[in-house]
Amino acid sequence: MPLGYSVTHPSLFPLVLLLNNQLLPTATLALPNRGLAFGDGFFETLVYTDNRLRHAALHTARMQQAASALFLTLPPQLATPEALETTLAGLATASRRSAARLRVQLWRAGGGRYTPPTTDAEWLATAEDFAADTSPIQRAGFAEETQALYSPLSFCKGPQAWLYVRAAHERQQRGLDEIILCDAAGHVAEAGASAVFWLNAGKLFTPSLTTGCVAGVRRAHLLRVARQHGLPCEEGLFYPETLLAAETVFVANVASIRTIRQIGHQIFATDHALLAQLLAWERPA
Repeated sequence: MPLGYSVTHPSLFPLVLLLNNQLLPTATLALPNRGLAFGDGFFETLVYTDNRLRHAALHTARMQQAASALFLTLPPQLATPEALETTLAGLATASRRSAARLRVQLWRAGGGRYTPPTTDAEWLATAEDFAADTSPIQRAGFAEETQALYSPLSFCKGPQAWLYVRAAHERQQRGLDEIILCDAAGHVAEAGASAVFWLNAGKLFTPSLTTGCVAGVRRAHLLRVARQHGLPCEEGLFYPETLLAAETVFVANVASIRTIRQIGHQIFATDHALLAQLLAWERPA
């Protein structure tokens, strides 16, 4: 029998694991596993609600880009927006969830050392309950121990996950509700698990991807919606002083959009007319 390790996903609901397109109550992953050994892969977090996979086209585009950057071939069940939605809708239905937070983890098949033995990928998808939290974040601060790092893979999720683990540890130790990372040059990059935006003088701002921030699906959607409605947008390199001078600051990921009430000693509006307008324009796609 080959070596392996078991994966379970505790839940009141059945069939929460989808391993290489097979629905299973538990799974055993064969060893060696390149995802475990080398981090040779990536993951995607998605939301299924109202009988739809939110932002399916944007998720597929980022997964295709990540697979290309890692010299992987996306499995056909995940390779198009239609296939991705059908595959993950099946998982949500089998787990008896009308609203689900989904995670798709991909890694290179086979063993070996650093040299990639194949472009084939294996994958695991899991489902858990989803409920959006849109309440304001009360207290945030800039990270002091961890910096965002630009790399050919910083746009996707997984290869640099240790950064966000360190940032989350610092947030916890400092008693913050959110933490904001800057790059090595001191430019604002992103929040701990979200893109960061701010509004000032009728304009929407967010850090450039060159800071090393994740190319978030909700980030891309918000920028597209804002530009479609004529709201000026600027992606750039901004120091914390620029963000602190904003009228309102908010974070956005596929799960929710939340305003930030306070960063350090600076207080921001959590009710802002232009943000309300932006949220009214935005629709899950």
